[in-house]
Amino acid sequence: MDTLLSWFESQGGSLDSFSIKLADIEGHGRGAVAKRDIPEGHVLFSIPRGLTLSTRNSALPGLIGQALWDKHGLGKGWVGLILCMMWEEAQGTSSKWSGYLNILPNVFDTPMFWAEEDLQELKATAVFDKIGKEDAERDYRDRLLPCLQTRPDLFPQDQISTYYSLERYHINGSRILSRSFHVENAADEEEEDNVGDTNENGMDVDEAPQLIDPNAPTTTGSEYPEAEDSEASEDEDEEDVGDVAMVPLADMLNARYGSENAKLFYEKHDLRMVTTKPIKAGEQIWNTYGDPPNSDLLRRYGHVDIIPLPEGGEGNPADIVEVRADLVVECLSGIQSGETSERIDWWLDQGGDDVFVLDKELELPEDCISFIRLLQLPQNEWEKARKKNKLPKGKLDPTIASIGLKVLDQRLNQYPTTIEEDEGLLSPERIGGLSLNRKHAVIVRLGEKRILKGTLDKLRSMAPQGGGKRKANDTSGRGVSGKKSRR
Repeated sequence: MDTLLSWFESQGGSLDSFSIKLADIEGHGRGAVAKRDIPEGHVLFSIPRGLTLSTRNSALPGLIGQALWDKHGLGKGWVGLILCMMWEEAQGTSSKWSGYLNILPNVFDTPMFWAEEDLQELKATAVFDKIGKEDAERDYRDRLLPCLQTRPDLFPQDQISTYYSLERYHINGSRILSRSFHVENAADEEEEDNVGDTNENGMDVDEAPQLIDPNAPTTTGSEYPEAEDSEASEDEDEEDVGDVAMVPLADMLNARYGSENAKLFYEKHDLRMVTTKPIKAGEQIWNTYGDPPNSDLLRRYGHVDIIPLPEGGEGNPADIVEVRADLVVECLSGIQSGETSERIDWWLDQGGDDVFVLDKELELPEDCISFIRLLQLPQNEWEKARKKNKLPKGKLDPTIASIGLKVLDQRLNQYPTTIEEDEGLLSPERIGGLSLNRKHAVIVRLGEKRILKGTLDKLRSMAPQGGGKRKANDTSGRGVSGKKSRR
């Protein structure tokens, strides 16, 4: 820790060492702890903008040249930033960021690094289809390696296996996924500040956004955003990948549901970590970017949040369940009206999503209800809706509730285990026998299944008699059919 702080201050960083210290914290790895009582609004440390590591600040893009950078699509997605981090590591102590890169983790508990047996424990969860290891490795082969081969002066052959291997690619991609921030160009921020009201405390710095939707329910998709075809047309509103940056010291603060007490703020020349509430001596300093569900926490950071829930038990209050639109279509097969594909295309053109999200409110989402109604509209009403560009209202009624029961029952049956089986695995008598990966997987899928079961129970109160009611002796938590999938 002392080496990191010495490097940080030697590069122009400023730390209030009287108020904060870095330490190893049981159950959380490294983190920051208050050494004294700290008031709200106190600056804990500041980072010069030039000390953030991004494609904007690294010298590598300029050395490669714009033509080659564009040819290999390094200006889109995270491939360019991953390459910059690899190259900076290869420079050793001559790199401006050597003192920072040396302390970054090389081992991750995220599913990207799990064995296939462990990955199967995540089947049907919101994590399973978003890992995208194959696509990430395709980007490495098709974009990064060809660039290395065209510039042996920058990437000597004898360094490839050490600094530019596929393993290092995954490690640096995971560093970005778990630790990066979204830091806009100072000039862009100044322009924005001149429009409308100005916040005297600066603008919040949020975590680096995925350059493709991290929650898209695709069957494949790179964990690290995939670069688009280099010949694709530019979108004026497209995210500037130069904004995605590694921010030394700021990424040392841990995150936990509902615990944020510090936040990173923009300033013209630096970034400042400022307390957002009073912090007592000995308390950990948390910098939390929203309150993600356990599925996202596990995928990005390799951990889950377990806290007491208002309704009893433990879990993450922010947990969600994703229900794909194609499952809804499948459940409506034979009872929807008209040409389904035409209606689906129109739904998407109108801004409708292809995945519906259930949360702790235990309600069938309004957009899901609207989608069901659209597929059931008689032909004449469908033509009227299309002509008016008006989607059906998302109002629940007994008929929709019956269909919702069928959809969510099918969704619940996609998991390889029941609620009772998962609760048994997490019981005090058995949890000690689980590997860390399996324990995390069980926690994620159990949280999702409880939401599904709770929503199913609410829908049953609205559905007509016989409309998907659970059998009297069915307590499996699996759904209407009560069938168990074999492991």
